[in-house]
Amino acid sequence: MSEPIITVILTRVEAIMEEMIREEIRLVSHVKKDVDNLTRTFKSLQALLLDAEKRQVKEETVKVWLDDLKDVSYDADDVLFEWITAINKSKNDLEAEEYSSPIYKKVCSFVTLPCFGVRRVALRRDIALKIKDINHRLGLIAVDKDRYELNPLEGSDGLDRLKAGSYVVESDIRGRDVDKDTLVRKMLSEQNQKKTLNVTSIVGLGGMGKTALAQLVYKSLSQHFDMRIWVCVSEPFDEVRVAKAIVEHIEGKAPYVFELETVLRKLRNHIAGQRYLLVLDDVWTGECRKWEQIFYSLRAGAAGSMILVTTRDEMVAKTMGSSYELLLGELSEEDSWFLFSEIAFSDTRKEQCEELEDVGRALARKCKGLPLVLKTIGGLMRFKTSLQHWQEVLSSEFWTIKEAEKELLPPFMLSYYDLPSPLKQCFSFCAYFPKDQKIDADNLIKLWMAQGYIKSTEFEEIEATGQKYLQNLAMRSFFQELEKDKDGTTILRFKIHDMMHDFAQYLTKNECSLIEVNGDLVQKMESSPRSVRHLTLIRSEDAHFPTSIPNVEKLHSFWVQCFYDCPPILSEIDTVEPDLFRRLSRVKALDLSRNRLGELPNEVGKLMSLKYLNLSNNPLWELPEILGELYNLQTLNLSSCDHLKKLPQRIRKLVNLRHLIIDKTNSLKALPKGIGNLNSLQTLSKFIIISRENNGEEVACRIADLNRLNKLRGHLKVEGLGYADDTEEARKAEMHEKKHLSGLHLDFSPTTQPCSRKDEVIEALRVHTNLQVLQISSYGGTKFPTWIMNLSNMRELSLQDCLNCTNLPPLGRLPSLVILYIEGMQNLKFIGPEFSGLPVDGNSTFNGGARLEGTSFPKLKKLKISNMESWEEWDIPNGGSIDENVKVMPCLKCLKLDRCGNLRTLPQHLLLKITPLSKLSIKNCALLQEQIEKTGEKWSSKISHIAKVRIS
Repeated sequence: MSEPIITVILTRVEAIMEEMIREEIRLVSHVKKDVDNLTRTFKSLQALLLDAEKRQVKEETVKVWLDDLKDVSYDADDVLFEWITAINKSKNDLEAEEYSSPIYKKVCSFVTLPCFGVRRVALRRDIALKIKDINHRLGLIAVDKDRYELNPLEGSDGLDRLKAGSYVVESDIRGRDVDKDTLVRKMLSEQNQKKTLNVTSIVGLGGMGKTALAQLVYKSLSQHFDMRIWVCVSEPFDEVRVAKAIVEHIEGKAPYVFELETVLRKLRNHIAGQRYLLVLDDVWTGECRKWEQIFYSLRAGAAGSMILVTTRDEMVAKTMGSSYELLLGELSEEDSWFLFSEIAFSDTRKEQCEELEDVGRALARKCKGLPLVLKTIGGLMRFKTSLQHWQEVLSSEFWTIKEAEKELLPPFMLSYYDLPSPLKQCFSFCAYFPKDQKIDADNLIKLWMAQGYIKSTEFEEIEATGQKYLQNLAMRSFFQELEKDKDGTTILRFKIHDMMHDFAQYLTKNECSLIEVNGDLVQKMESSPRSVRHLTLIRSEDAHFPTSIPNVEKLHSFWVQCFYDCPPILSEIDTVEPDLFRRLSRVKALDLSRNRLGELPNEVGKLMSLKYLNLSNNPLWELPEILGELYNLQTLNLSSCDHLKKLPQRIRKLVNLRHLIIDKTNSLKALPKGIGNLNSLQTLSKFIIISRENNGEEVACRIADLNRLNKLRGHLKVEGLGYADDTEEARKAEMHEKKHLSGLHLDFSPTTQPCSRKDEVIEALRVHTNLQVLQISSYGGTKFPTWIMNLSNMRELSLQDCLNCTNLPPLGRLPSLVILYIEGMQNLKFIGPEFSGLPVDGNSTFNGGARLEGTSFPKLKKLKISNMESWEEWDIPNGGSIDENVKVMPCLKCLKLDRCGNLRTLPQHLLLKITPLSKLSIKNCALLQEQIEKTGEKWSSKISHIAKVRIS
């Protein structure tokens, strides 16, 4: 962990020196000397870190020395970050005020700050004294290194090995077929079918594959139960949380209740008379009294209901009343080899596999039949290609380590120390998250950015590099249960195995701390190491926001984790003491989401190091203007702050802001005009336009203010286009320059202008051809823009409530369109052959028997048309000489029609057995349903090949 932070320190010094040279600033002599000493000492120590980090596992004195170095390194980083912030913020403030007088440009100090004000002088002195103190502490550490005889070791940052390829999905349950069959047979036995509630347990060491086996059983029994529920229990145990998790799995959302009996009543109502399978994964607590009320309610289910428990403790299984306990053993040698080789040789040529097999089998034997260890070492070896490297791992001294649970620490150490330097810090930071938590990948990357863990390059955005880091850690089996996007390329969410989480905590036990908020919080905080830099407080729902939190002055990350999923009622609003913000002067990432906060104190403006601020899911009415002073802020998350009515006008000063997340903020009706100048923005959930008649016109955004936001990525919703009546202003938005946007929603509500004006405005909003998802809603014009047909990469299109449009574009020509939604086009009566976009051979018309050629909608898989009450006829071009060279919707799998009361027939072509249609839904289509009833068996025979048909 020390190596990456020292790299950051040296980078900061370099940046400061470059700024001094650029501005022709001369450092005060003693400060220049101190900075040179600081740089020189850190460079000399950096060469010894690899040896020290390996030896700390066995030599406690080396570990203490390394901890001291980490502590002073963090302090040095804080001072240098304060310095570079002062330099850059001062420059930015001067440029913003457009000072031109020479007196304001003159600088006379080593921090390049303007020479005015007592506060500036005090800041300069403060930084100088801090650097001097750090040099003194660092000098003592440098002297101590000699007694440990540390040696410089060759190392590489390894970033050239980062791959963004697909992650191998290994067989987590290799060799568990007999165990699975045994469990299924026991759970479905005649004896268990007669009992109201049955408990079966899987017992085994961490890393043995208990959860993977439970998942396999869970899947195998899908046809035997009315409902299946999966809940991860873990520690700390909380009856209310477990009960709510069960109800949430059933309802699909967390119940907004807090009393245990209220939750249990909902649970009993759901399972009454139902035969269910409930998996309680990772149970640590076997105290009967804690499970008593939950188990009593679970008896409301039908006979044959089953609970499957996974636990490391056999006593837990017994106290929970298990009728059968499966003690999970180690994998056989052959199964171990299969699992190991599947990962280790995934990118290796056959001849290389044969050369490495003997060493590989020896490595697999060292993994002691533990699936997690086999995957971890397999993930390590897939990056090593020579026999020598494999033999070095086999003979590594790490295999002799006897600490930690059983044999898990040695393989984890081997994999960890093989990581490129930046990835070590990125992985160990994951100790910041509680166990068993599904981690949002995008959020984690933003946290890594805030801490400075991602090595930026001039050729790639830092977020893209962060995703590569994630991919690399997943390929090495540090992460599991990956959820990816539809393309299978980007990791969205993942989990960390309990034992891997324990390992991360082992690496960071003096830097990361997770503490439950209860009556003895102060005592816990005071007894925790003073060197803690990343603190997570886990707040239960009945606990108020903590008012007294000692020892937070050195924190770099602070998260008060709470679980309020819905906006709370106003009577339950919590507050944050201003003093907390005064003492969090070094914090870089602050997460106060879901904490029922109604307001933020002005002291938030003192958090000058802050880069990440998450206030989502809070009932905030407004934010203090001083928020605009947070010069370093990169991420501001206000998602689901449904009461929020406005953003600070001074948000324009946040020149480093990259992610402004304001989705699900329905009370927010305008954006400050200055947002248009934040040209570093990559995420902007929505852009709101207001009426010219609005008194706040001068301080709120207009459509032209989108002009400079050309780095926007992901999805953007533009609201209030109904107020956009100036074609030239719409053209100034330069939507065609936003080549990184993947999704765009153009919302033309409210309808205020003539149709002709709307036609011109939407045409002026020409978008880039890279766009993949487009939604146009409440459009008041009469025709769709011509540029739609240029979107060759568009995969999803939604046309919603475009009331005045009577025709559809020839969308069948779009080569990449996969999903199409058409809704609320109330004046459309006829969908004709033109919609298919098929080219005509010759100059004849469709009705004249012209020959049609090509493929219409070549990739369309899902088509939904709804709320089209005027629509009467749908004509796919089969009246002309259509033949085997013409294909219409050849990939269509799902067709849904809803509230199309006047539609008489469906195109016969779509119902042919040669099409892959597997799902057909027709709802509230009176004439069509009447026609279906008349044809009876004839209709049934036509659709007999369609797997799922619903007509209602």
